[in-house]
Amino acid sequence: MSELSVSVLPGILGIDAALWDGCGAQANPFTTHRFLAALEQSGSVGEGTGWHPIHLVARLDGRVAGVAPCYLKTHSQGEYIFDHAWAQAFERAGGQYYPKLQCAVPFTPVTGPRLISAFPEVQAALLQAMAQVVRQSGLSGAHVTFCTEAEAELGRSVGFLTRASEQFHWQNDDYASFDDFLAQLSSRKRKAIRKERERAQSFGGTIRSLRGDEILPAHWDAFWHFYQDTGSRKWGRPYLTRDFFDRLHDTMRDDCLLVLAERDGRPVAGALNLLGRDAIYGRYWGCIEDHPFLHFELCYHRAIDWAIAHGLSRVEAGAQGEHKLARGYLPSQTHSLHWLSDQGLHDAIDDYLQRERRAVREEMEVLTEMGPFRRTPRDT
Repeated sequence: MSELSVSVLPGILGIDAALWDGCGAQANPFTTHRFLAALEQSGSVGEGTGWHPIHLVARLDGRVAGVAPCYLKTHSQGEYIFDHAWAQAFERAGGQYYPKLQCAVPFTPVTGPRLISAFPEVQAALLQAMAQVVRQSGLSGAHVTFCTEAEAELGRSVGFLTRASEQFHWQNDDYASFDDFLAQLSSRKRKAIRKERERAQSFGGTIRSLRGDEILPAHWDAFWHFYQDTGSRKWGRPYLTRDFFDRLHDTMRDDCLLVLAERDGRPVAGALNLLGRDAIYGRYWGCIEDHPFLHFELCYHRAIDWAIAHGLSRVEAGAQGEHKLARGYLPSQTHSLHWLSDQGLHDAIDDYLQRERRAVREEMEVLTEMGPFRRTPRDT
């Protein structure tokens, strides 16, 4: 009979990259050892951030067979699956919601493996270990955010609550070109996008898409200013440190697609994407000059251009944003799991999530009907 055990790892550098990635973490750039290491080594997570690494490592007969990126959280910032109301209600009732256990990629609303293993029994053991950590440490609960649909089903089967959320993704229906994609849209939406792209591209400069060694340190200097401007307006202070982008350049520039708008020889706006095996993941945008529709061009249209040219199946352009619907992005359901140690809180959230799932499903149906396509897209 196989021996299965799960241990806590207080930092990603405590495990060899080949062992972590070998469990299946390479399926998504954000779950790779190199990405999580960049977060920790740059100080973007760790002491003073409210994100304290306590990763889980499962061993089957002594060999690493599964991993899960986990953090002890003292707040609910940088998660994109909002539970602030849960925390407030629990604390008004006399409970203590923080700290909590979060299985996630920090600051990254991207679906990907969280129970990273090829073995279902190991995935289940990782979930059970999360519940055990919660019980032994007196935490309020464990939360697995932006997991895969299969992981959500597994979590439900072992007693976790499931939550449905909504994003907007672009799906590549084997398009030969951007014009081929536009041909599937209603006439009004097609004309609107063409006009929008013309306006954006007439800002008085050039737009370049850079990858790998085409990205120079000076480009990260420019992008850091963009990121700070956007971050300070959205979150109060940016989550990532300047050092993170240097580490991204050193270890992951081949995974990056940096779209820059340049005018008079200097970058004035930019969008950072990470590239997966079959998808582009839009992450950050910023600018130092405002130009009409430039945000949409850099973040959405250029990502579609790249996906079509390189045969990638989809573009995930981040959280929220019904404005993406008009640009060919369609509603897509995302999943999370929640295990609460207090029975009263568990029951209250269970009731809420049942109603929320129905509302999300109904909204997605309405938004899909409102979508830009003039007919059902070609079978994929």
